[in-house]
Amino acid sequence: MEKRILGRTGYEVSAVGLGGIPIQRVDEETAYEIVKAAYENGINFIDTARGYMDSEKLLGYALEKVGRDKFILATKSMARTYDAVLEEIHTCMENLRTDYLDLYQFHNVRTKEDLDTLMGDNGALKAVKELKAKGLIKEIGITSHSVDLLDIALDTDEFATIQYPYNPVEQQGAPIFRKAKEKNVGVIVMKPLAGGAIPKGELCLRFVLENEYVTSAIPGMDSVEQVEENVRAGNDRRALTDEEREELSEEKASLGTEFCRRCSYCAPCSVGIDIPSQFVMDGYYTRYNLQDWATSRYAAMDVRAADCIECGDCEPRCPYDLPIIDMLKRVEEHLG
Repeated sequence: MEKRILGRTGYEVSAVGLGGIPIQRVDEETAYEIVKAAYENGINFIDTARGYMDSEKLLGYALEKVGRDKFILATKSMARTYDAVLEEIHTCMENLRTDYLDLYQFHNVRTKEDLDTLMGDNGALKAVKELKAKGLIKEIGITSHSVDLLDIALDTDEFATIQYPYNPVEQQGAPIFRKAKEKNVGVIVMKPLAGGAIPKGELCLRFVLENEYVTSAIPGMDSVEQVEENVRAGNDRRALTDEEREELSEEKASLGTEFCRRCSYCAPCSVGIDIPSQFVMDGYYTRYNLQDWATSRYAAMDVRAADCIECGDCEPRCPYDLPIIDMLKRVEEHLG
């Protein structure tokens, strides 16, 4: 497996890492087999989150059996305040059966106000930096679905890593990856298979890893077979052929006009719906087979697709001409 340096962390991580979202679908022994297969196939980077239901607990069980020291372990949470993040990190470590985290990331930071809160006097960053000084957290990162937010975050010089979607369909992150590289910040790619929308996993991963500014891609895996398939992309660093690029282009075209790239140009919604988040949850429901998790997340939103008043303000703003109103109706049909 090819290894790449994760920015200023100095960590030498596998080009393909293990994404922890779908682990929540399996039992303890299957989680152990997946983590064991990942290690045996050269994967040494695992990414999970407090919000992925039982993912941390299942990975903690597996890591205790395979060996915690064999992996660079990353998790994240939505906590934004000093006290909240201390509680979250305590739970993270308990779940993962570890007394330190190699990388803690602020999860899904959406707005400048969100960033300001976590970086404020009573913010989560202050607490995490204190834990870092004690050796409980080694490095600090940030994840987002907003290029503009990550651009601002990079300028603070507080984060050693960023995490953002990138795949043959969603390439808007490329410029921010270059900026991260210039600042010696590691780049972790989520959604390398476009959230499961593109079935040609190996080709997708090879496409992602062709980008010299990407450090590690973290496809979600819930079987040994998926581990073995995905590691082939990290072992086989051949450039894509013209025929393979055409295959990906055809897959991209097959998605038609109804694939949200999360650019957020549709905002602001007149009633406050976070439109891209609706489609993210729907993707987890329809493509990741995480119906219970997606439904519970959707139900917890203050404003949902069901609240759309069909004013139509969003659709002219979308650079991809998505039929947003109809798509929101389908989200409510699935998740409501």
